[in-house]
Amino acid sequence: SITLTTTSLFLTTLFSETRPELFSGSRTHSTDRTMDLGLAEDHFSRPVGSFVASDIEQLKLAIEECKKLIPELPEHSERQKDTVVKLIHLRLKLQELKDPEEDEPNLRVLLEHRFSKEKSKSVKQNCDKCNTFIWGLIQTWYTCTGCYYRCHSKCMNLITKPCVKSKVSHQSAYELSICPEIGLDRQDYRCAECRTPISLRGIPSEARQCDYTGQYYCSTCHWNDTAIVPARVIHNWEFEPRKVCRSSLRYLALMIARPVLRLKEINPLLFNFVEELVEIRKLRQDILLMKPYFVTCKEAMEARLFLQLQDRQHFVENDDMYSLQDLIDIYSGRLSCSLTEIHTTFAKHIKLDCERCQAKGFVCELCKEGDILFPFDSHTSVCHDCSAVFHRDCYYDNSTTCPRCARMTERKQDEMPHVKEA
Repeated sequence: SITLTTTSLFLTTLFSETRPELFSGSRTHSTDRTMDLGLAEDHFSRPVGSFVASDIEQLKLAIEECKKLIPELPEHSERQKDTVVKLIHLRLKLQELKDPEEDEPNLRVLLEHRFSKEKSKSVKQNCDKCNTFIWGLIQTWYTCTGCYYRCHSKCMNLITKPCVKSKVSHQSAYELSICPEIGLDRQDYRCAECRTPISLRGIPSEARQCDYTGQYYCSTCHWNDTAIVPARVIHNWEFEPRKVCRSSLRYLALMIARPVLRLKEINPLLFNFVEELVEIRKLRQDILLMKPYFVTCKEAMEARLFLQLQDRQHFVENDDMYSLQDLIDIYSGRLSCSLTEIHTTFAKHIKLDCERCQAKGFVCELCKEGDILFPFDSHTSVCHDCSAVFHRDCYYDNSTTCPRCARMTERKQDEMPHVKEA
């Protein structure tokens, strides 16, 4: 028919432009393959890029012809393989015509998401909105630079969930109750996020519980991803990953390095049962005692010793705030090893390498014996009033007050008469 002939001519023209290697070789060999496809060579091909509306319809017809021809060819034959390759390229060309890439903006802002168009064509991803595969070769897709939400370009206008990063910025706090379930009936048997009807029987959609929020979600919003739940860590010292919904997974990923957990207020008894926590707390307290030495030491500032704690800056600010990542690393033993090594490096600079820091050491005024003392030494005690350092045994066994505090009190008393006379 006229339509079939036109389609055949168009198919040959398209592949002579896009895949010339498929038509190279001897004329006889090329002709045989062309005849097998029912095509004839077109010597009056249209220039590349000059497609019009009718081209889309011709591409669709050519795709159908290839789909019908593939089962008829000998299985695993060269002709069948070439036909499959041609079918793939036909579909790619059709997608380019229907959804030109240059029409899509590189950056789109929606519900506080900042979507950036992805250039990767080979990475296997799933759309967070429709839960279907993203074909990077033929589909335009975006990733939020804040919460890493991924979706097709066609799905962006269907997004109803705001960016999780905005929640992290405005409300940096965890849910500290273990799986605070309210019941499916309180949710009106609907997904907590997209409001799709759900039920425990899976009709019309399966209800999946998020262990972090305690709420139920549909299979589109809950992919059975797993994550460590902060509430279970703090209350039970349990690190087994639990099933969470997609929004909770992204929120926990963004929050994992934020030091928002004050353990001594949330669960102070945890230090009685977890020895590693006590060890880490002591190391952090020592590092805070070392900080004044480094702040006033030119060599330490030039060596940038504090950069060894750049991933845990809160360690040089306080000793009671923890991130979830800190607790995970404490449980695995990684933090104890790395922090002990850093502690050793800091102590070596103060006590051995730097004369300026050594000069700021203390001599025990109670026994006046032994080496120079520093407040972070394990065998010392520090006066809470004047920060003088003594041997632990001397300071605890001595019933008198701190000698330094006594001198300071006596000096103030001596200065009082002069102030009154003036």
